[in-house]
Amino acid sequence: MKKFFVSTGLAAIGIAGIQAAYGEGLDIVSPKAWSIAGTLRGFYDDNYDISSTKRGSWGTELSPTVSLNVPLKQTDMGIRYTYGLYYYNDRDRSTLNGQPFNREPFDQSHQVDVWLDHAINENWKLNFTDTFNSADQPDLSTTVSTFRAQSSYIANHANISLDTQWTKMFSTSLHYGNDFYSYDNSGATTQADPTALTLNQSTIPGQPGYSMFTPNASTVGGASLSGLLDRVEQNVGIDFQWTFSPETMVFFGYTFDIVNYLSDEPIAIYNYNLGGVTPESYIFKASSRDGTSHEGHIGLQHQLTANWSVSAQAGASYSVNDQNPFQRSAVVSPTANFSTTYTYLPGSYVQLGVTQSHNATDVVQPDAGGGITQYQDSTAVYVDLNHKITQKLIGTLIGRYQYSTYQGGAAQSENDQMIDASINLTYQISRHFSADAGYNFDDLFSGLSGRPFVRNRVYLGLSANY
Repeated sequence: MKKFFVSTGLAAIGIAGIQAAYGEGLDIVSPKAWSIAGTLRGFYDDNYDISSTKRGSWGTELSPTVSLNVPLKQTDMGIRYTYGLYYYNDRDRSTLNGQPFNREPFDQSHQVDVWLDHAINENWKLNFTDTFNSADQPDLSTTVSTFRAQSSYIANHANISLDTQWTKMFSTSLHYGNDFYSYDNSGATTQADPTALTLNQSTIPGQPGYSMFTPNASTVGGASLSGLLDRVEQNVGIDFQWTFSPETMVFFGYTFDIVNYLSDEPIAIYNYNLGGVTPESYIFKASSRDGTSHEGHIGLQHQLTANWSVSAQAGASYSVNDQNPFQRSAVVSPTANFSTTYTYLPGSYVQLGVTQSHNATDVVQPDAGGGITQYQDSTAVYVDLNHKITQKLIGTLIGRYQYSTYQGGAAQSENDQMIDASINLTYQISRHFSADAGYNFDDLFSGLSGRPFVRNRVYLGLSANY
């Protein structure tokens, strides 16, 4: 097995763990009841740990996919499973510079997609999608954010909507979403200050139920990813839609979001003095970052021409984080989602977009007043170009720039800037076989120490489908 992966790695150049944006989505299903596909790639990744201290490696990716689609009279449903196996030559060693290295050379990933579209009748339609991910390789988060998940993790994203056509012009869309995240990296603890003789627990004045410790007798032994990021994000909302013509729809809506952090581990310590001589300590738990938000928006979908469409949505969000006894926040911030797609030739299009939203972060350090970082506000601009060079050769270029600011905590005045770019060429050898090659670039600029990184990845591979 080892010789097989080494030989294929030398025969081709590639990238591990790439889930390219040009790949198949939940809305693209096989016309057959079932299908089987697989990809074999060689790669080089010059920063496979996604860190400021770079280590590179050649390697090989093997990714088979099995899918089943069941189209019925009023229902279309299906399931797809994709397995990823990634071998890193650099990690297949026992020592490094005379020191034990002992790192598992193989990473694995699993993804399961489930979908269901059901027409209850001609006016009522139900749609359900669910994507489950499990991986043990370092990667960027699956959400729009800049934190790194250098740990095994699972994530599940479920959405259900009920669309109702009340009249020829008026319709509604009731929707619910549930996102779940869990990381294996856990085990943060609190420990007594060895200079303290006793550890006395009391209550913060005016804040019943919130405990403090006297004297300054506790520290966090390093917050874990599980403590910082294990959570459930839920949203429920409704959109009211008016279709004025086949080309134009106007809508407005409301969404309620709630975020619950699941770990009972400590994530930060705040040392303070409430007017006395002896300093006190407050231990923040993950639930200190629980929050809710109310979001209202208005939007437009318009088909300008047969090959040019625009979708625009703008609104405002009122976010409340009230689980911190030292600093409760209620913030109003803008939300936006704009995209336009232009098909300039058959099989060739360009898409431009802008999004504005909140996202979770692994940064939490308290400021001098006891406020902790709750989340990031992120603005992202992206472009996606898909060009059919010849009948069999397709080129894809994807670029994204994201600017994120920290909300609360010691990082309040800091920001992250992320640049992602990728280029891919796919050649259709025959009906069942294709070859592809590509390059991906990631660069994170950050005002916080230890976060910036640069990553370059190249790959070359073969794909088969039946």
